[in-house]
Amino acid sequence: MWTAPLDTDVDGNGTLDAVGLDVDGDGGVDDALADLDGDGIADHAVLDGQSYFTDDGSGTWAVSVDRGGQLRWFGLDGVERLGGPSVDLDGDGQAGDRLIDIDGNGLADRALGDGLAYVDTDGDGTWDLTLTDSDGDGRADSANAV
Repeated sequence: MWTAPLDTDVDGNGTLDAVGLDVDGDGGVDDALADLDGDGIADHAVLDGQSYFTDDGSGTWAVSVDRGGQLRWFGLDGVERLGGPSVDLDGDGQAGDRLIDIDGNGLADRALGDGLAYVDTDGDGTWDLTLTDSDGDGRADSANAV
């Protein structure tokens, strides 16, 4: 963890909201960590001024947001939708499930919910595994096919 003064305006509104640095290791200071919600903590990583990633809630830069774009994802009913990173995957009326795009292709690969996680193991967009944390310790206790 480190602290640095804001020196970059990534959203183009004229206010400094990011720290310019070399996140991807290409030798150029053409990347940034941005605080777009103004809470003092970086919530977006911007690579080469083009690829935007947001913290998926797990502390990783996994969700590609492509300047306002959203993830494609499939509900448990098999219907394709756009949204995220917080959605109502299980249809309970609450948008508390967090989508994660591990490979950056815009299609959700993981979804984290209340004691449940869904995993697309083969990259086809449909959920293949359900992981359950029955004792609430943050680790899966069981895995079942969807």
